[in-house]
Amino acid sequence: QVQLVESGGGLVQAGGSLRLSCAASGGTKSNYIMGWFRQAPGKEREFVATITQSDSTYYEESVKGRFTVARDNAKNTVYLQMNSLKPEDTAVYYCAADGRRWFRIPKYRNDYEYWGQGTQVTVSS
Repeated sequence: QVQLVESGGGLVQAGGSLRLSCAASGGTKSNYIMGWFRQAPGKEREFVATITQSDSTYYEESVKGRFTVARDNAKNTVYLQMNSLKPEDTAVYYCAADGRRWFRIPKYRNDYEYWGQGTQVTVSS
């Protein structure tokens, strides 16, 4: 059983930056694909980024060039560096993990077995 705890959310002005962290326990994080999703009020949870067991990264189109996902296996932590934030990035951000190896980009909610509780990111205009 893997437990995920996100941190680092907050309120930031448009154009600013935040770094989210996801601390994992109960498993060897390098064996898991780690994803980030977000959910804005009244909307479906959507894929943001993922990093595979081999450290390949994939991003949702609207965050490419602004967000970076990375992992620190020694700390069992995955990060989401968010730059040039926009008001439309406002959402609850969730960390997710899954132990399977995918032959496509795992960007659907059901692709991930373990989820964190989420951290709020609010970007003011």
